[in-house]
Amino acid sequence: MSRRRRDVADHGRQAAVRDGSTLRWPGATAKFALFGEVLWVGVLCCVAGLGILTIPASLAAGSAHLHRFLRAEDSTVRQFAADFTAALRTGWLVGLGLIVAAVLLLLDIVVAGSRSLPGWQIVLAAGIVLLLGLLAGLTGVTARWPATRSWRAAGHQWLREAREEPAGVLWLVAAVVLTAMVAWQLPPLIIPGVGCLVFAALATSVRERRPRS
Repeated sequence: MSRRRRDVADHGRQAAVRDGSTLRWPGATAKFALFGEVLWVGVLCCVAGLGILTIPASLAAGSAHLHRFLRAEDSTVRQFAADFTAALRTGWLVGLGLIVAAVLLLLDIVVAGSRSLPGWQIVLAAGIVLLLGLLAGLTGVTARWPATRSWRAAGHQWLREAREEPAGVLWLVAAVVLTAMVAWQLPPLIIPGVGCLVFAALATSVRERRPRS
């Protein structure tokens, strides 16, 4: 594993020498290796998230793992486990809140879908929008946890950046929808879907933003 990281780093440095620049993400220069790592992150997150309450911690650890890979640093299973344990100390409360909110929203969608309520169309649309927002918020916060090591700070950072750049929220909503559609069509694809979702959330968290005028 460490030898592959060195190879990726060497490749990135050689590319930087050729074009005279400094690469911010040398691990991204090896496209096939990056694709494989995204799939591997999906496997790690799905296994670690089997406890349901552990889903936020698993996504946060997956984001940290992928971030290290992009920087051409060692990203081992042991490091993933350490990040997962650290995130789970208070992350299980986040998972509990997520489950309660998701169950209530799903119940709202099911009841509205039965068309037994007046104005069920509005209730149904609101439930779907809120559920997508909840899942997008989860991925956004977990992508920012590695930098803060605090769920509260990661949440505040996500809300601040969402206000400054709503387009990032829309990208995450699109990623959540695509992941759900792929998993619905073929359940085994949820593993690469989760890896791609973690990668998309990480990309929105680290991309450069224009200073507000």
